[in-house]
Amino acid sequence: MAFPSAPFALWSVSLLTVLFTAAVHSNTSFEDDPLQPMTSDETVPVGGTVTLTCRVAESDNSSLQWSNTAQQTLYFGEKRALRDNRIQLYRSTSTELSITISEVQLSDEGEYTCSIFTMPVRTARATVTVLGVPGKPQISGFEHAVKEGEKVTLTCTSTGSKPPATLHWYKGDQLLKGGPQVVETVDGNPTYNVSSELTLEVSASEDNTLITCAVNHPSLSPGDKRSEQALRVLYSPNVMIHPESTLPREGEKFSLRCVGNGNPEPTIYTWDKKDGGLPLQAKPDGAVLHFSMLNKSDNGVYVCHADNGIGSSEGEYTLLVQDPTAMSTTSGVDHAVIGGVVAVIVFILLCLLIVLGRYLIRHKGTYLTHEAKGSDDAPDADTAIINAEGGHSGAEDKKEYFI
Repeated sequence: MAFPSAPFALWSVSLLTVLFTAAVHSNTSFEDDPLQPMTSDETVPVGGTVTLTCRVAESDNSSLQWSNTAQQTLYFGEKRALRDNRIQLYRSTSTELSITISEVQLSDEGEYTCSIFTMPVRTARATVTVLGVPGKPQISGFEHAVKEGEKVTLTCTSTGSKPPATLHWYKGDQLLKGGPQVVETVDGNPTYNVSSELTLEVSASEDNTLITCAVNHPSLSPGDKRSEQALRVLYSPNVMIHPESTLPREGEKFSLRCVGNGNPEPTIYTWDKKDGGLPLQAKPDGAVLHFSMLNKSDNGVYVCHADNGIGSSEGEYTLLVQDPTAMSTTSGVDHAVIGGVVAVIVFILLCLLIVLGRYLIRHKGTYLTHEAKGSDDAPDADTAIINAEGGHSGAEDKKEYFI
């Protein structure tokens, strides 16, 4: 048996040292070693695309290489080593090697290694985290309408999330507090199923209100996945009575309509009058009470009872029959008052016109009198005519003469 010589033994030890050094994950930076590869961790949802980039600060013409989680070479420089069409070369230079992995699967999660074959071999690792995208939430527990005042429990479930998703309940835009969230693992799958319960005591005002379950997860944008459930609440009717006319007159036809807002709509209506039965000319027809001819004896409080099977309610209306003669007299008095007011206004306007006319006539006579005054002091007819025609200019001449 032959033993290796001393130089060969030393060479073997050196080779082992190199291999050991290559297997050690290096945290050396560009500043410490310009040939040290640098990578970054990446997070990607299932079905997405991730880019893995490996860079060195300087190049010594050594090739960069990417390996997967099983240490299988993916790319050695520009050369593809693994036949997986999802893995493509993105960029290859003397200082960079970038690849992309499309249609990412949960099995792609793990540590990827970038190596540069220098002496010694330098490596860097990048951890790829794959997010399991949660499914659309499903709301259960509400199959039939419930009566007001009763409690209903809703359950929201979402599957396939990684890490576990968070569920939120809303009533309209109001955030509700649900029960503790339940997280369950899936056999043979690294994803989780999550569920949450919400218990509500419903009221009539919540009929047709939307209850929403929304999923919150790093792989989703807010509001991406949510489900809605409309509440259906059964409640007693709210009864109101609407008259056919706001001024019911004696001797005329008239009717009252009973309106019951409930869920379901009322199907049974009954009419009554306080302090006595219905008048003979009052005929009930379901939700309507008809009066063939009103009489003052019909005055009183009428009551409508509405029943929808969930409950019954009643509404009241006070009928006051008007006397058409009194209403005509009142209307005549109103017209007389209006006519009197109009007559007074016309009289005042006429008086103002007369006063204004007399004022204008009086001032016009004064002007003519002053204009003819110059002819009264003239010694003869010729002078009077001259004074009448040019009296003003003469006055001005006199003023100029004395000045």
